[in-house]
Amino acid sequence: MLVLVSYDVATGDAAGRRRLRRVAKVCENMGIRVQNSVFECNVDQSQWTLLRARLLEVYNPEHDSLRFYFLGNNYKQRIEHQGAKPAVDVEDPLIL
Repeated sequence: MLVLVSYDVATGDAAGRRRLRRVAKVCENMGIRVQNSVFECNVDQSQWTLLRARLLEVYNPEHDSLRFYFLGNNYKQRIEHQGAKPAVDVEDPLIL
């Protein structure tokens, strides 16, 4: 299933900047960055559970926000890309 993960992390202090890097790293390990704070993650149920748990450990609910959009398995008909960044196929191997 394709899950779109977006986040907004308060970076007014060193702890916030550290959280931002950690949230981004968790997402980079499970998906493809499509915008600065937006990732497309093609995951199965167990990977989704792990991704969600890791993100919830890292963020601060009093200052940050996480949003998850579930596009399911028929996501190709639900995404239209326009603009400068090239579209990436989330089914391609993720090379780290």
